Amino acid sequence: MNIEEAEQAIRDILPEKRYVHSLGVSETAGKLAEKYGADPYKARLAGMLHDIVKYFPDDQLKRIILRRADISNDYLAYSVKLWHAPAGAAYVQENYGIDDHEVLNAMAFHTTGRKSMTDLEKIIFLADYIEPGRDFPGVDEVREVAGRSLDEAVFQELQRTIIHLLNKRQRVYPETFEAYNDLV
Repeated sequence: MNIEEAEQAIRDILPEKRYVHSLGVSETAGKLAEKYGADPYKARLAGMLHDIVKYFPDDQLKRIILRRADISNDYLAYSVKLWHAPAGAAYVQENYGIDDHEVLNAMAFHTTGRKSMTDLEKIIFLADYIEPGRDFPGVDEVREVAGRSLDEAVFQELQRTIIHLLNKRQRVYPETFEAYNDLV
């Protein structure tokens, strides 16, 4: 699947606002990849497809997770907002024949992060947070840091995300803590 085919796939599946977001993530990911020495094509592809199943019904996402031995069922004990990441990676592998594990992992961990993330995984995680359409307190600071340090920007994103979840008294997925501790 090339970038143009990926764009058409998400155009057919996602609502307009999420489609535009995905274009922004793809573009941002490509720029970050060029800056930090990752593969810009893989970054753009993973960024384009990262939210492809975000609006699928929860029961469909759950079924995808449960039928795949390579996806931890632990996701199901946490917010449904996390499920689309591993389910999306499985979906594009099964339906579009994408077998590049770097792209699939970047998609799978774009909501939680994980310990020992690759640069491509960090790029998709970060691009999803800082793409130009995002507008929330603190995003400009993370964008500025992303211009000089990939690890520091990912660390700040993790820190802000964890604090946000704690303030809302929501559960934090363990791999998010592991990613934070890894970068400390």
